Amino acid sequence: MKQTLLLIEDEQTFADILLVRLSRQGYQCHHADTINKGLGLALELKPQYLVVDMKIGNDNSLPYIAELRALLPMAKIVLLTGYASIATAVEAIKNGADDYLAKPVDTAGLLAVLEGNKAAVTPEQTMSAARLEWEHIQQTLKMNDGNISVSARQLGMHRRTLQRKLLKKPKAEIY
Repeated sequence: MKQTLLLIEDEQTFADILLVRLSRQGYQCHHADTINKGLGLALELKPQYLVVDMKIGNDNSLPYIAELRALLPMAKIVLLTGYASIATAVEAIKNGADDYLAKPVDTAGLLAVLEGNKAAVTPEQTMSAARLEWEHIQQTLKMNDGNISVSARQLGMHRRTLQRKLLKKPKAEIY
């Protein structure tokens, strides 16, 4: 019997590619492009696996992870994000996610996490602390339309410290 997987992702092209790849690996895949549709399908299908994007349209799926966990206590929940940070990783795990992966994610890395084989996830598929911090800073700047002063206050650092950190972009990493 095939394992049921629900992908909650608003980016249709990425979703289509991921669904095809996971279907080839034996998963019975379903897709929702909004959080509300995802919650409805989760209740209806009772999937064993959920892969949830953190940013769906203007919504943040982090608060819904706890609801998905309550609906499906035995399901494996993996949160995907293009805006990885230590803070969101901690919040995702506290809310009930089993794993947290940065986009873009390759099929082998996602399969390794879904199947509980974290040892197969290569260092290239994880982010360094410096890279996580960089991504978090970039997300905060984006939310504040590039305003350094407001972003520094939200990040709890001096404006000059933030400016120095922005000059020290971490080495390029492969995800």
